[in-house]
Amino acid sequence: MVVLISGRGSNMLALVRHSGESGCPYHIARVISDKPTAGGLALAAGLGVPTTAVEARGSADRAVYDRRLAQTIDESAPALVVLAGFMRILSPEFVERYAGRILNIHPSLLPKYPGLHTHRRALESGDRTHGATVHFVTAELDAGPPVVRVRVPVESADDEFTLAARVQAGEHRIYPMAVDWYCAGRLTCRDGRAWLDGAPLDAPVTVDAPETARPATQVGP
Repeated sequence: MVVLISGRGSNMLALVRHSGESGCPYHIARVISDKPTAGGLALAAGLGVPTTAVEARGSADRAVYDRRLAQTIDESAPALVVLAGFMRILSPEFVERYAGRILNIHPSLLPKYPGLHTHRRALESGDRTHGATVHFVTAELDAGPPVVRVRVPVESADDEFTLAARVQAGEHRIYPMAVDWYCAGRLTCRDGRAWLDGAPLDAPVTVDAPETARPATQVGP
């Protein structure tokens, strides 16, 4: 698979580390960033993963950039494209090119809070539970079929930063899980729905984080 990042790539690192575990069904062929200075490129290279920067070069034309990005992705002929903090909105043409084989992780319990500033919005709304969702990517932002989510309790003393850190720990738990399912042939996307083990998911698989969330070992559905 190929992983796309824009920053330090903490979810990318969780995926890379998991790829080295016995029995992991996937191999990361390349990490690609739209920013040559992204910290995650150096981290991935340090772990022996090939990296490439496909810089936007100031172009406002999303479709032109996405064609360049797709050319680089296709050099690795991946079965799966994984977005791990890739901060560009993808064109419908790009999404169609990889339909059914792009995963993203979003820091909210979708469909709540698509877009940015999800932790702030959860706190401002007084939510008692927050989290993250892995979903297939469609042309509509953060609206593709959900696969798995982690629920994190919101604590009374939380601010954006403490809540974000605990949600991110949950992300590192569920993203390798979803990628494992896909690369082992258990997870597919068809008819506008996610399917796991041959059955449609009427709701995403839910993992509950402990009161103090931390990276955890993989669990089953």
